[in-house]
Amino acid sequence: MAVGEDNPLATAVGDSGVVADETPPKVEGEHEEATKTTAVHEEAELAGTRRLFHRDPVTGQLTENIVLSPTPTKSPNDPLNWASWRKIWHASLVLFITGFTAATSNDAGAAADALLGELGIAYSVANTAAGVLFIGIGYWALLGSPMPTLYGRRLQYFVCLLWSIIGSIWFARIMNVQDSIWCQLFVGASESCAEALAQQSLSDLFFEHRRGLVLGLYVLATSIGTFLGPLVAGYVAIWDWRWVGWCTVIISAATFVVFFFGLEETSFDRNVFLGHRHSVHHEKDIAPADETIRDGKNAPYREEAGDLGHIDSETGQPIDQQKPYLKRIAIITPAPNLIGWGFKQYIQRLGHILRVFTLPAVIFAGLQWGAQDAWLTFYLTVEEDNYYGRPWRYGNAAVNILNVPTLIGSVIGCIYGGWFSDFFVQWISKRYRGGMTEAEDRLWLLLLSAIISPAGLMLFGIGSGHGWQWDSNPGAYIGLGMIGFGWGCAGDLSMAYLMDAYPEIVLEGMVGVAVINNTLACIFTFTTSLWLEASGLSGTFIGIGVLSLFFQLLTVPMIYWGKACRRRTAAKYQRFLYVRDGR
Repeated sequence: MAVGEDNPLATAVGDSGVVADETPPKVEGEHEEATKTTAVHEEAELAGTRRLFHRDPVTGQLTENIVLSPTPTKSPNDPLNWASWRKIWHASLVLFITGFTAATSNDAGAAADALLGELGIAYSVANTAAGVLFIGIGYWALLGSPMPTLYGRRLQYFVCLLWSIIGSIWFARIMNVQDSIWCQLFVGASESCAEALAQQSLSDLFFEHRRGLVLGLYVLATSIGTFLGPLVAGYVAIWDWRWVGWCTVIISAATFVVFFFGLEETSFDRNVFLGHRHSVHHEKDIAPADETIRDGKNAPYREEAGDLGHIDSETGQPIDQQKPYLKRIAIITPAPNLIGWGFKQYIQRLGHILRVFTLPAVIFAGLQWGAQDAWLTFYLTVEEDNYYGRPWRYGNAAVNILNVPTLIGSVIGCIYGGWFSDFFVQWISKRYRGGMTEAEDRLWLLLLSAIISPAGLMLFGIGSGHGWQWDSNPGAYIGLGMIGFGWGCAGDLSMAYLMDAYPEIVLEGMVGVAVINNTLACIFTFTTSLWLEASGLSGTFIGIGVLSLFFQLLTVPMIYWGKACRRRTAAKYQRFLYVRDGR
């Protein structure tokens, strides 16, 4: 092999008389091996591609030891280092508010008949109110998105609970059409914390290899609130529909108190401990204490310098002391890069977050979860419009019990898309990938949902259109269970894929999903009644079944081209992190 062919710095002896570079020639195959090694290193650096299992340094065989991601630190303030009981307690609080706000967002439907009948309001107003609800959920998730990264996670939970109290008081005191519509804007805004912040909080507490299980529990909490909330509210509405609002006020106020004293801050800047960024805690070493950060004025939240003044000789990480209780439950925990009060940064980040809509994984997850919300509007509308009449003649309680088969299906879907998806990813990693894992591995499980969920929609629609009853032909009820299965696993798997693909923008990615999700749901809310009137029950549900099949079959191109999309957006992703975090 000629030297000049492998070494571009070398020059062969030619007519010019220049002597070739004296670099020794490479051994045959060395260049190919080096190229292969470089390629493997580049793949390891690609977000969404990482090593899941360690290799034994002696035998080279895969071990059962999982590579922990995010990289843990030695700090007692790192939520990943918290005791199990502490993690479970905080996860339970987050899952509670997820289920609770999902319930309150669907309670208006359970009280709709009594409310509309007492005030003489047309049913179309309820559809308008539902559309406003979805706008409140999706777009307050967007407008409030800079809050958790600038001021800590706790603040947005409190703001959303305040929205819940305001919206619920307004709901309990509805007097006219305007009240029935605009109270839902605040009720929707209260659920926004469960659209993105909840996933971020759960990600703060658990490692990535448990992501499926954690998101499965998140979707399960959403399912319990969505399907059981109206059931409970229906029984309350039988007594007095206004007490649906007052009960929510009482629970929201109690939750506010529990969160104030019991929910600790989970935001943690691990990059300081891992040497990726200099801590503002060290500013005493580099600047006088009265100087502002980056010329920012009036920075009241700047922490005392010197808290991380010593370095662990074994780990090379700063030695951190556990924060006192009052600091752990502070309403505001400022970000290390907060400038002054952060108002300018807040506006800048609102604009910056719009960049997530250029990431294919965000669009994909938003369509999957949004489709499930859209179909929810259709089958709940049919239950409320048709099952009170012939041939069923159900009462309020019986109509609300129709949500039980949907809940059962969603529980099965959550187990499949949650715990089982973690097991599946680990099996794929060990069996086929030599201990590595790809974000797209989880998507294979969505193909089963692409069959079951559309079939369930069609079965429910055809059964309802032909008046099938439980004792003679339970097909419609089985269809609801199949729909629930799709609800339980489609959102779980697609959101887990997004978080695997871009693990450091969980909050921003989920905000993008929330906007797409609730925009789709809002659009379909206004078209549901028109479509049902034009095509009938059977025709409408066959149509949305085909749409559901189309949306879920988008999984196929994502399986095959998802990694290529991640590779093409890698620079954009790193730029996003640099602008947000300065790294």
